[in-house]
Amino acid sequence: MRSDAAWLGASLVGSGVMALDTGNVPDEYKAHPDWKDPVPPITAAATLGAGLRAARLAGNRSLAELSTATRVHVRYLTALEENDWSVLPTRVFSIGYVRAYAGVLGIDEQLAVERFKREVPDPSVPLQAPVGVAFEEVRRYSPRVIGAIVLVGLAVLGWNVFQRVNLFRAAPPSEIAEVPESWTLGAVPGQVIGVGLPRPAPADQTVPDVYVTPGLEDQLAGVVPLEAAAAASTGPVARAFNPRGAVYGAEAAASDVTLQARRPSYVIVRMGDQRVLFARQMAAGEAWRAPRNVQATVEVADPAAFDVYMFGEHAGGLAAAQTPLTQLNARATAQAREAAAAEETARRAAAERAAAVRPPVAQPVTPPVAAAAPPAGAAPAPVPVTPTP
Repeated sequence: MRSDAAWLGASLVGSGVMALDTGNVPDEYKAHPDWKDPVPPITAAATLGAGLRAARLAGNRSLAELSTATRVHVRYLTALEENDWSVLPTRVFSIGYVRAYAGVLGIDEQLAVERFKREVPDPSVPLQAPVGVAFEEVRRYSPRVIGAIVLVGLAVLGWNVFQRVNLFRAAPPSEIAEVPESWTLGAVPGQVIGVGLPRPAPADQTVPDVYVTPGLEDQLAGVVPLEAAAAASTGPVARAFNPRGAVYGAEAAASDVTLQARRPSYVIVRMGDQRVLFARQMAAGEAWRAPRNVQATVEVADPAAFDVYMFGEHAGGLAAAQTPLTQLNARATAQAREAAAAEETARRAAAERAAAVRPPVAQPVTPPVAAAAPPAGAAPAPVPVTPTP
């Protein structure tokens, strides 16, 4: 009776079915003296073609027989065994031929295909750099890159410092060594340059003189002369409100007090219960109209930065950083009453002066009425006789 190993090898070879080259044969079979690998492993051959040829010869099979089993032309099977890849068709068909040939010979198909791919690389796929090479290149050039970045940063920093130093440097003296002759006063004939003290700035608004038509005051009775009219004037008109930006707050008809910012500053108007009625960072020229009959407090950062206008005329500035709004409204009301009283006083004084210079009106004289004459033929009227005592 033959041993199990000999029987297994003979049965595999005799039946024409080759064992797969997977390395799964138990060691007890390989240790038997009569054991012989039915198919040489594909990994042990020098090339893929040599491994396929050794497997075919181990099975004692011809190329024609294998061509019929795989349905692959003998020419292609011969090219696979001889490693002549130029005879093979496209890569997809070549991999199919390798897989079919290895399967018929009893070799692991996947191992055969992987070895074909290693020995015949695909030219259409670009070669990839091995892992770690790019990193090594970066490590090799990283000191240079870091040094270049540091140099650029230092250059930018030095340039900025240089520009700053130039800004703080004092202005150099003038390069003019002497004053030109044409700049000397009186050097040019007919040139007269006079320099005096600066003149005062013009007033913001002036009151024109009262105009009276010449000769009219002599013709009209009761006209106050020009000097008296000028003396009766209430004084110069205050500077009028001129909005130079946005105007916030109440309408013009519902407000007597207006705050206008001379320069940028903030203003906050708080109610009695700490609610904010108005808050804004005012720009130069912007204004806020205060409503009437509102209990609030006006808080500003700089009192000198705001002008107060009452009824459209300038009334000074804010006295403190916090001012009650009722105080401003009361001040405006008092100013309006004073202006009305002064106007009424001036009107009465003008009326009294006009009445003093007006001439008295002459009363018309009524002529006596004559007695009517009696009619003709009538008896004369009796004359009353006054009895004597």
